[in-house]
Amino acid sequence: MSGRWEDLVLVGRIARPHGIRGQVVVNPETDFVEDRFAVGATLVTRGPSGEQTLTISSFRVQGGRPVVGFEGFGRIEDVEELAGRELRVPEDTLQPLQPGSFYHHELIGCVVELVEGTAIGEVERVEGGMGGSLLVVGGGAGEILVPLADAICVDIDVAAKRIRIDPPEGLLDLNEVRHRHDLPAHGRGRPGGRSGQPGN
Repeated sequence: MSGRWEDLVLVGRIARPHGIRGQVVVNPETDFVEDRFAVGATLVTRGPSGEQTLTISSFRVQGGRPVVGFEGFGRIEDVEELAGRELRVPEDTLQPLQPGSFYHHELIGCVVELVEGTAIGEVERVEGGMGGSLLVVGGGAGEILVPLADAICVDIDVAAKRIRIDPPEGLLDLNEVRHRHDLPAHGRGRPGGRSGQPGN
């Protein structure tokens, strides 16, 4: 599997070992869990010694998260050092999406501006899943949460890294987050609309 690490797309993070037979729990960053972590699939990780290609030898879902084993890793001692590592794939292996849907990595880095041209900031990350995503836009005063909905994000051009928005009056002020710890523990509601796939 070739490609620079920076050009590979994040699909999951190894959380911790599971059991004594070299399996690990993965925090997925993809809506296509069964495809990405299927037996025989290959993933790239990076550690102190550099990049490493891992081939999945076993897969199941437990508690909503993948539990996978890798070829050549048969004991808990073999996988302890993998905890916390990212799992990535080449962008050209991603599944094509329906029109109006986007992978998160395509939206990150896009400049967000109002329809009249006023710049709001840049997309730092995308929260939520299919049908209910929020763009987290970094601005001068802090973060602004913008629902990824057709009525608000009226023009998304990932090639030009630009998103034009037409927010309802007051939405930007309402969704400005100066301190992330001020968010309620239960999170925010996520209006429906465009689909921003959480990975890949």
